[in-house]
Amino acid sequence: MGGCMHSTQDKSLHLEGDPNPSAAPTSTYAPRKMPKSISISKQLASVKALRKCSDLEKAIATTALIFRNSSDSDGKLEKAIAKDLLQTQFRNFAEGQEAKPKYREILSELDEHTENKLDFEDFMILLLSITVMSDLLQNIWSVKIMK
Repeated sequence: MGGCMHSTQDKSLHLEGDPNPSAAPTSTYAPRKMPKSISISKQLASVKALRKCSDLEKAIATTALIFRNSSDSDGKLEKAIAKDLLQTQFRNFAEGQEAKPKYREILSELDEHTENKLDFEDFMILLLSITVMSDLLQNIWSVKIMK
């Protein structure tokens, strides 16, 4: 990944300036809450390995931080919070999709999800599913690319 991930053998992430890296979570999914008052851009800047990342890597890292900041201590996201994130952080992709059967099916599957919470993988699948069917993606595809 272009040196974007700075991890140790146990795959735990370490923030630059972390006074005790050995006390870091033992899993990349373990929540490590940063205070809500710290902006996502500052959180990204605090991860040394992200300074040389591509735009795509930063986009995924941003999504991961938003998930982590919104998740509970088990690294899971409550369905209600996931829906709130769709309305507040993903509204331009979700906007106008309510009448589409596929969108209603996706939200229905979210409601019927056996657990009351989503892990990061489920959250990413939810975002990608909505992205693929969105009108905004169609607008993005129509943008002319100059070479």
